[in-house]
Amino acid sequence: MNELMGRVLSFAKQVFPDQSDLYGRLASDGQSPKALMISCADSRVVPEQILQAGPGELFVCRNAGNIVPPFATQNGGVSSTVEYAVEALGVHDIIVCGHSDCGAMKALMNPQMLENMPNVAAWLRHSAAAASVVKRGYPELENGESVRAASLENVVIQIAHLRTHPSVAAAIARGAVALHGWFFDIGAGEVLALDGVSGQFVAIREGSELPVALPAAARLAAERVEAAE
Repeated sequence: MNELMGRVLSFAKQVFPDQSDLYGRLASDGQSPKALMISCADSRVVPEQILQAGPGELFVCRNAGNIVPPFATQNGGVSSTVEYAVEALGVHDIIVCGHSDCGAMKALMNPQMLENMPNVAAWLRHSAAAASVVKRGYPELENGESVRAASLENVVIQIAHLRTHPSVAAAIARGAVALHGWFFDIGAGEVLALDGVSGQFVAIREGSELPVALPAAARLAAERVEAAE
């Protein structure tokens, strides 16, 4: 703890003075983040570092397994964060980011690990569909490979859950928000992005177009039906 306290003091003495003008503007004008990133709480995954984001640029929600529970009337921290980001902050991009060697996904694929963690077990039920996809779609995979597959499929599932949230559904219908599915490979320092057309994860490369799970475009079904008539 003394080491952490030293870092806090170092921030106050060395980092803050160089960015005091920025923090002053953020304090007086409020925040206008460019995106909401829902990532795993794993200490090896640092959203601001991956996106090279400064203060005020990224709204972050972290939890075990980068999970987005389907919308329900019962309040929850993730649901409230998503709603606030879309309705109050007006973010135009929402990123669900999984990663390699994810402890939550290891537990998902090996439930015996959760014997003494009932709360984690209950939380991971929101990823049950990902486990089912891996077990039935990739029966040949061994443990390590199945965990990686689960991490990728889990991102797909959580994006589907996002679309059940009224604030997100309305923003998608208006063409006001795009959804992104990312996977961070810790050892390689590489980010894969979900291509909504192919359904595959593609490495983000310089000079190549960014794959998007669901691009921002108006999707008003009733309006389209009327136009067809």
